[in-house]
Amino acid sequence: MSNITVKPSKLNGTVTAPPSKSDVHRAIICAALSGGKCKIAPVALSNDIKATIGCIEALGAAASIENGVLSVDSTAVFSKKTALLDCGESGSTLRFFVPVAAAGGVRTEFIGHGSLVSRPVGLFSDILPKAGVECETDGVLPLKISGQLKSGTFKVPGNISSQFITGLLFALPLLSGDSKIVLTTVLESEAYVDMTIRTMSRFGVKVERTDYGYFVRGNQRYAACDYRTDGDWSQAAFFMTAGALCGEIRVDGVDENSTQGDKKIAELLRSFGADVKFDNNGVRVKKAPLKAIDIDARQIPDLVPILSVAASLADGTTVIHSAERLRIKESDRLKTTAAMLNALGGSVEEKPDGLVIHGCGKLRGGTVDGSNDHRIVMAASIAALRADGDVTITDMESINKSFPNYFEEYKRLGGISDVKLRR
Repeated sequence: MSNITVKPSKLNGTVTAPPSKSDVHRAIICAALSGGKCKIAPVALSNDIKATIGCIEALGAAASIENGVLSVDSTAVFSKKTALLDCGESGSTLRFFVPVAAAGGVRTEFIGHGSLVSRPVGLFSDILPKAGVECETDGVLPLKISGQLKSGTFKVPGNISSQFITGLLFALPLLSGDSKIVLTTVLESEAYVDMTIRTMSRFGVKVERTDYGYFVRGNQRYAACDYRTDGDWSQAAFFMTAGALCGEIRVDGVDENSTQGDKKIAELLRSFGADVKFDNNGVRVKKAPLKAIDIDARQIPDLVPILSVAASLADGTTVIHSAERLRIKESDRLKTTAAMLNALGGSVEEKPDGLVIHGCGKLRGGTVDGSNDHRIVMAASIAALRADGDVTITDMESINKSFPNYFEEYKRLGGISDVKLRR
């Protein structure tokens, strides 16, 4: 792994948001289930997307990419009756593919790397055996499944990860009978499930929302199509916050009407006091004095690290709550976000379900442990813009999980950084 040292500077200019990783995952899976040939564009090959492509190939599909256009030929999907699916470090890939492989009756072993091997998969052991699928796991990876998934009623908590629900939604239309997903708690990160349903509808598959959760008719077929992906609000959030803190940034390629929950970054930065304006092509954020706000992170957990940077440089005390699920991400993001900002002279208290952030106006130079977490590394680079000295961030390569050319764009906008290999 490498360290990157970032000097205080200002970012100004225009950047195009990369393709939404969440949208691309979903489009690839729908294309793989269509039994035909599809093109998906634009696609950026982050490590998580590479993992999802590898999984559809392991199930019999063929994929190739050229000039940002991913071609998927799924005419032979599920032709293999045994498969090894390497999910890399992608929780989405793992949780989406377990029900999908079960729907295809594929005897599958799931493996992963990094923090993914310790993230929980036990929920599948609770719900899938009741539907004809045997699961072999100690609650984490590796996970082995066998048997044919059967339609029926699936009772699923909504407060662990919406990814479990998305995985079921992908799989259930393929079964011979109708199915219900009954939510046993309030659904968190609901926008991600909405995104799943929207993408499925583009491929001709329908899901009905109900008062108990979701109703999915069986015997549906995914229809092959060409798919245009959304720009990524989760990644745009870093550059938008840079604009709010120290300059003026325009982000092209994001849609104000997107189903992505993280588009809420625009509303939250405006609540902090930033100057935020939309037009037909994207959003512009301009520096302004920021004041503390209260943030319910239940539906937007991925925004917490970068929102915490804004809060540290705002006037007053910001409270972020309902974010306990962040403890089982690539890192314990409540702990690592607090550590990142406190290492730079911030004043952040860690709570069981969130953070209390006392605005300090300015940060200092220092060293931040990137914790092999892409969102911590990118958030720290934005914090460094307002530090009074150089900031060294470890584990720089973790950005390859979601935004491989992040620091290229950062430097193009005026950021000053230097990469050094750790010995």
